[in-house]
Amino acid sequence: MESISNTLKFFLNLTMTQSVIAKRFDARLSLHSISLNDFMILLHLSRAPEQKLRRVDLAERVGLSASAVTRKLAPLEKIGMVKREENARDARVSFVKLAKGGKKTLKEALNSAEMAASELYPKEKEEELTDITDILIQLGGSIK
Repeated sequence: MESISNTLKFFLNLTMTQSVIAKRFDARLSLHSISLNDFMILLHLSRAPEQKLRRVDLAERVGLSASAVTRKLAPLEKIGMVKREENARDARVSFVKLAKGGKKTLKEALNSAEMAASELYPKEKEEELTDITDILIQLGGSIK
């Protein structure tokens, strides 16, 4: 059996863990007719100045390609969760803004997401996650 470094073990386990986490969150968030990626989009928009971001900035924060975010935004826009906003200074740049429906859905979905998180890791051990969260942010995570 080949020996592998602790660093490689960490990243391989992180990859597998991400899959487990996504399934758990998707199951909980489906009650609100959104996926984990949709939730992440709404959350990042809610935390942005004026609750809007350029598509490319949103893609970077969510960890998806710009084209994947564009595909995710179309149905969210159609059902009133996000809206497009033109840039007054540059017609080539448009923003994605959190719409009223998105604010409502996010508010309701936050409880489901918190429940999924606590099922995955008990609240009484939450303090232990601080160091791990710092590591994830160093590796490219975007939620502080």
